Amino acid sequence: MLVVSFITYKGGAGKSTLAFSTAVAAKQAGETVAILDLDQQAASANWAQTRNRTDLFVEATAIDDLKSRIDELAEAGYSLCILDTAIEQGGSKRAIRLSDLCVIPSRPNPFDLRAGAETWRKVTELGKPAAFVLNQCPPLRQSARIQEAARALQEAGALLEPMISARVDFQDAARLGLGVTEVNASGQAAKEMRELWTSILHYGQPSVAARDDFVEQVPEAA
Repeated sequence: MLVVSFITYKGGAGKSTLAFSTAVAAKQAGETVAILDLDQQAASANWAQTRNRTDLFVEATAIDDLKSRIDELAEAGYSLCILDTAIEQGGSKRAIRLSDLCVIPSRPNPFDLRAGAETWRKVTELGKPAAFVLNQCPPLRQSARIQEAARALQEAGALLEPMISARVDFQDAARLGLGVTEVNASGQAAKEMRELWTSILHYGQPSVAARDDFVEQVPEAA
């Protein structure tokens, strides 16, 4: 079973929305998917209550129970477990250690990118693969700020494609208990989420040298 955590030490980056939209995109691609919600705000668990379907397993899980729940899901035949982690660093370390990939959502601004670099540092210090996804980007991609941030991440081999645009479909999906690929299957947001799931599935960890270069670049690149 593949375990993917969405993790960042800064709020407002769209972590939970990406987590459950990725879960739906993966389900539609043939995966058997569970979401374990470790965040006290329980955004994914509340989304699942609104959804009121049985096609995804979603549970608010205490960090002390995480390993046993992952083991049970693997034994039950799930192919993907997504962890919607808490912002605080203490419990998130356990989630990192149990993950095959840690996805770090970041908006394309200096504050989020610096917080993301700190998250990246913590994840890689624990010996786990990490990758950024640039989220809530303006739909017009000509912004120099976005391009500079993306270039630094791409050069480090640390960026999942594509960049995710800020679109109303994400708000509608969260409100209706749907994935963005369900609320508007032919829309651009749905296309981006399907591409993101493919990138997660085929992600290759960058070299240590590239990782260290990136951590040094982020304040300037932002």
